[in-house]
Amino acid sequence: MSKIEILSSCMVKMASNTMNNGNAPAISKMELTPWDLMPLLICPIQQGLLFHSHDQCKKTLVDHLKTALSRTLDFFPPLAGRLRIFSNDDGTSSLYLDCNDAGAEFTHASAPGVSVSDIMDPIYVPEIVFSFFTLGNISNFEGISRPLLGVQVTELEDGLFFGCSMNHAVVDGASFWHFFNSWSEISRGLETISKIPVFERWTPGNISLPIHIPPLERRNMVSDFDSDQLLQRVFHFSKDNIAKLKSMANSEAGTKKISSLQSLLAHMWRSVLRGRRNSRIDQNSENQEAYFFVPIGTRERIPLHDCYFGNASYGAIIASNEDDIFRHGLGYTAMKFHELVNQQTKEEAIKLLEDWAVNPSIPNKRLSSNICVVSNSPRYDVYGNDFGWGKPIAVRSGVELKVDGKITVSPSADSGGIDVEAFLTEETLEAMANDAEFMEAVSV
Repeated sequence: MSKIEILSSCMVKMASNTMNNGNAPAISKMELTPWDLMPLLICPIQQGLLFHSHDQCKKTLVDHLKTALSRTLDFFPPLAGRLRIFSNDDGTSSLYLDCNDAGAEFTHASAPGVSVSDIMDPIYVPEIVFSFFTLGNISNFEGISRPLLGVQVTELEDGLFFGCSMNHAVVDGASFWHFFNSWSEISRGLETISKIPVFERWTPGNISLPIHIPPLERRNMVSDFDSDQLLQRVFHFSKDNIAKLKSMANSEAGTKKISSLQSLLAHMWRSVLRGRRNSRIDQNSENQEAYFFVPIGTRERIPLHDCYFGNASYGAIIASNEDDIFRHGLGYTAMKFHELVNQQTKEEAIKLLEDWAVNPSIPNKRLSSNICVVSNSPRYDVYGNDFGWGKPIAVRSGVELKVDGKITVSPSADSGGIDVEAFLTEETLEAMANDAEFMEAVSV
C-alpha cells in the first residue's frame, strides 16, 4: 500500500483569542492536577474518523476545516497553548498550561491509491492508518515545545480520514471527544457549541496547586513487545450479542448487577488469555498472574461538571490467576470487573489524589507482558461527528499509547453495538480467531 504525501502543514490559532458570544471568560493559564500530571511520560491520545468523500473542492474543504478549527479553539484555549515548566527551590519542578495561542498543528495529506475499502475490508487494520496521525513518537511532556493538538486531514481515493492527536496531560477521553464534537458542530454551521467546556480545576481542599514533582526520567512507558511486532484488529459486537453475553454473565454469577461492558470486557479478557497461552513457546506456565487495567471516571463520582475539561480519571487494576479465569465461566470474570468498579467511590478517588500529592511519581515503568489495558468508552458520541456532509463510517486509533493487550472500545455505527480494537501479537489474534467460544459473540 502506498505511503501518504504531506501536502501542507501549518499552525492554526484561535480566531479571536476570546470565547465566542460571551459564553465563558477567556483564560490565560490552567493549572495541572494530579490526574493531568500522571500521564506526562506516556503518549498523546490518537483517535480518528473515516468519512466518505465530500463533493466540495478539496482545497475549499480544507480551508473550511481550518477556519472551523480556529473558531473551535476560541472555546478551547488550552489546546492552542503549551505546557510550561519551572524549577522550585526544593529541587522539584512544577508545570502549568500556558494558554498563549501558540497554535494547533493542522496537516493536509493525501494517500494516493488508498480507498475506504482498503481501510475497512482487511482483517487487520492496515499499517498506513497509523500515518494518518501527527505528533507521533513523542511523550506528553514534550508539550512544552510541541503542539498540544495535532489534526491531520488525509484524502483517500473515495474518502477522508480526520486524525486527532491530543496531549494526554491536557485531555482524557471525555474531553477529547468533547472537542471533536464541538469542531464538527462549528464545521456544519453552528455559531456556538452545545457544551461549553469548564476549565476550573478541581482537587481536594487539602491539595494546593501547582504540585511539586520530582525530576522526570523522560522515557515512555512500553510493553515487553515493540509496537511493530503487534497487529490491530477490530471486533464488532452487535447489541443483541452483547445482551446475550450480559445475560450469560449475570446468570452464571447469580446476580443482575453486571453491566453490558463488564460482560464484554470479561469475554475479551478470557479469549486474550487463552490466545496468549496457546501461542506461548513454553506451555508450562500454570498459576501465572494476569492483570487488566481499567480507567475509572470521576466526573459522576466526585461529582464534577460533565463538561469539566482535562483529566478526570484514574486507573485501577484487576489481578487474577489465569487458571482461575480458565476454570470458571464468564460470570466469574465479569464479576471481577463489577466488584472493581463498585469499589471505586468518591472517597477512594479522593484518597488516591491525596496520597499521590504527598509522594508524587510519574509512571514510566515497563508494563507486564500479561496485561490488558482498556481505553475509550462506548458512551462517547463518536458517530454524531457530522462535519456537514454526513456521519463517519468508522473510527480508528493511532499507534501511540499502544502496548500488547491494548483494548480500545467505541460505539459502533449500528445503534447499541460496540467495536473493540485489539492490539496484540499476531499469534494471539490468530488464536482468538480460532476460538469458537469467543467468535460466537462476534458479529460480521
